[in-house]
Amino acid sequence: MQLYSGSPANLAIYLAYCQPGDTVMGMALPIGGHLTHGWNVSVTGKWFHAVQYGVRRDTGRVDLTRSGTWLGARGPSRSSALAPRSRASIDFVGFAEIAAEVGAILVADIAHVAGLVVGGVHPSPVGHAPVISTTTHKTLRGPRGALLLCSSERAQALDRAVFPELQGGPYDHTTAGIAVALHEAGQPGFRDYAARIVADAKRLAQVLAERGFDLVSGGTDNHLLLIGLTSKGVEGKPAAQGLDRAGLVTNANTVPYDPRKPFSPSGIRLGTPSVTSRGLGLAEMELVGRWLDEGVQAVKAKDEATLDRIAAEVAELAARFPRPGIPLDRL
Repeated sequence: MQLYSGSPANLAIYLAYCQPGDTVMGMALPIGGHLTHGWNVSVTGKWFHAVQYGVRRDTGRVDLTRSGTWLGARGPSRSSALAPRSRASIDFVGFAEIAAEVGAILVADIAHVAGLVVGGVHPSPVGHAPVISTTTHKTLRGPRGALLLCSSERAQALDRAVFPELQGGPYDHTTAGIAVALHEAGQPGFRDYAARIVADAKRLAQVLAERGFDLVSGGTDNHLLLIGLTSKGVEGKPAAQGLDRAGLVTNANTVPYDPRKPFSPSGIRLGTPSVTSRGLGLAEMELVGRWLDEGVQAVKAKDEATLDRIAAEVAELAARFPRPGIPLDRL
């Protein structure tokens, strides 16, 4: 619980179990991975022999057979890390089998789905991955921080890697906040919250698909939606900027095999945990989907008036669903 955030958590894992030059394997950043999964601009891609895996072009999902062949052909020089991260449910059993075959250490980075794992609506890596990393501020709904979990035989190396090898003093205020968040995640109502996150995401995906949007992997199994905008004639960055003006927060994002550069990608990414926390449900996903569609069309047409109109409607809806724990007189 001492870790400052998700990136230092992953760095501590490498520090504990790898030496510079060892082979590590992670999902490629443009496909949906993270910088710390061995991408070339990260220290993890500079200090280690990083092998990247992706997804199938036709399904947008990981091909475990191909990923295993890649890793097996290169072989672990000391220890290897597989760090799956996806909009689709992760096959931890399949990844564990690959890691066992080549003598790798399987690391499950569940930063995005940890709360869904706790809530029982996403497969758990426990019992399959001997090392697990997660942030605490996404679906766990806690303060910004991170957690590392591991099997007992790996604990000493990981503890030492966190302190004193990587970090200094702990953020005790954050640790206290994480403890509260974990207590909340252990309550029966959290399972309902996790289920509603996924239900909202699936409904929003359905609405967007009906409106002609291209959803990577055909939809979502969790809280994330990744949307390609090429068919809409709009680039990801101006779409995200326009939607933000309309009160709809997304981020510009690459899509698998994106022909555009990462700083000017073809897609946008969004998720449902925050709106589910505010109490929005399936009926409101109809509205959000319509606004997203109208907003993208307005960006393409340079229609500022429509963006302003959507922003007013979004503000009206948001007022009916205030943020939990924040009094309206303080907004």
